[in-house]
Amino acid sequence: MSYAQYDAGASLFSGGGFMPSQATQTPESGFFKVRNAQGILPLTVKQIGDAYDANDDKSNFVVDGADATNVKLLGIMISKIERVTDVSFTLDDGTGRISVNRWINESSDTNEMALVHNGAYVSISGSLKGFQGKRQVVAYSVRPVIDFNEVTLHYLECIHVHLDNTRPKVENDINKMVLDVFLEPASLAREQGLHVDEVARKLGLPMNKIKEAIHYHNDLGHIYSTIDDFHYKSTMNG
Repeated sequence: MSYAQYDAGASLFSGGGFMPSQATQTPESGFFKVRNAQGILPLTVKQIGDAYDANDDKSNFVVDGADATNVKLLGIMISKIERVTDVSFTLDDGTGRISVNRWINESSDTNEMALVHNGAYVSISGSLKGFQGKRQVVAYSVRPVIDFNEVTLHYLECIHVHLDNTRPKVENDINKMVLDVFLEPASLAREQGLHVDEVARKLGLPMNKIKEAIHYHNDLGHIYSTIDDFHYKSTMNG
């Protein structure tokens, strides 16, 4: 089995190398459940390359504001080197490559690593480490991927977690954000107040959320309508 047969960029979603009968097997992880499993963050190699080094005593890494100490990666194994105490290899997931090291402490570790080989897709879980400016993963689990659906699942997990972690966390603060706009000096100086559209543009939030917050403050007497039902002004001086 050659690496060329499993090119990550060309055949990632084509099912290359996996027989139809194998697709009936179910991946170990449930859809999106891996994010909460022991604090493991599903990532791509590119995300690791872009990770922010928290630079604390533990040399933690941060991706999209989330702790990336423990990660889950999936890609093609290449350059596998077996030694008495450990096995090292490079993982290529189509977005980049990263070095992986798996320590051999027990016979079960040896048996685990005997199941994976160059050119095959593997799923790894481990700790992200930094050494001399380079990032690598010290794996505590390396297993072969026998269902190509798991490849698709992993990338969907990465996308889902990325969007969730980068989505503005404004639900609890939106009322304050809207009121702060009405309390700005420029807003207080306007006799007719602000149009709801202006508030939405300033904050870049959905109109329905803006209106909910405006109605909330209007009911509490923090703001009042002026020339029509779309213009409001603060009842306070800031």
